[in-house]
Amino acid sequence: MGLFSPFALRSVTFPNRVGVSPMCQYSAEDGFANDWHLVHLGARAIGGAGLVMTEATAVSPEGRISPQDLGLWQDEQIAPLARIASFLSAQGSVPAIQLSHAGRKASTRRPWDGGGVATPADGGWSPIFGPSALPFDDGWQVPVALDEAEMDRIVDAFASAARRAATAGFRVAEIHGAHGYLLHEFLSPVANARADAFGGSLENRMRFPLRVVAAVRAAWPSDLPLLIRISATDWVEGGFVPDEAVAFVREARRLGVDLVDCSSGGLHPRARVPVEPGYQVPFAAKIREEASILTAAVGLITTARQAEEIVETGKADLVLLGREMLRTPEWALRASTQLGTPLPGPRPYERARPYSS
Repeated sequence: MGLFSPFALRSVTFPNRVGVSPMCQYSAEDGFANDWHLVHLGARAIGGAGLVMTEATAVSPEGRISPQDLGLWQDEQIAPLARIASFLSAQGSVPAIQLSHAGRKASTRRPWDGGGVATPADGGWSPIFGPSALPFDDGWQVPVALDEAEMDRIVDAFASAARRAATAGFRVAEIHGAHGYLLHEFLSPVANARADAFGGSLENRMRFPLRVVAAVRAAWPSDLPLLIRISATDWVEGGFVPDEAVAFVREARRLGVDLVDCSSGGLHPRARVPVEPGYQVPFAAKIREEASILTAAVGLITTARQAEEIVETGKADLVLLGREMLRTPEWALRASTQLGTPLPGPRPYERARPYSS
């Protein structure tokens, strides 16, 4: 099993095990994809990635991280995303979409606008929602604790967005359950202080995220893969920990999740994260072994040899790259040449072969 070997999930065959991690572009207007998203994602497909995934795509307007996030809460948003999915498929990549609700981290400004809370003048909104009335940080909006009717509405929004994504031609759907956004907030005792059936014990904290998983799996075509991104640890005392992540993944697998995208952190603004090359790979390996499920590794994976070793040694089945793909859209073409398994590349670029570093 090598980095450039194909693999299958349900009816979908991935041409290789290199994927583009979902990365916010903060470039949409009213949730609609545009030429920036087409070129950004399309360039990575041209560059040989076997899987190309959209940024966090909000299932409701108030579920956006920023006013400039992608969305799929209305049928009119299908067409521009369908254009992107079609182009990705035409290049031989598998088009994927990440479905998200930002929870208490919603309504924030773009990084280059200073970050922090988006005011009405910035296009921000209120209220925002979370499992409990606990803000992400000092000076941030205090979320409204969701009642069960609102939770039902969000579950339905995830399912409706999944149906729209299938109509748009995406072949993989990923549920965003990481980085301090709504589903992760329910999982973590740091953000979830509820005293009802959705808080307290791990079983209770898993209840709402698993309802979302079940609803998306039921709405998403049965022959297409469903992924979930999780934060395997909060990196803070008293937070969500890897053993709890394994327990959650076992339940998600039972409901029809096919692969887990293993990230970490994002829940607490002052978490101490030991960032170094491949620092999250052990989570992918642990979950793969202990939950008996396929995994994707992500986080400071930058070189061809590093990525190849992760796959060859069975630490993960797929490698997702973020910042490195921003730096080098053709990373997969270059890596395949370096590893002696060169991808053919697009025909109009043949005069540039061989692709090398």
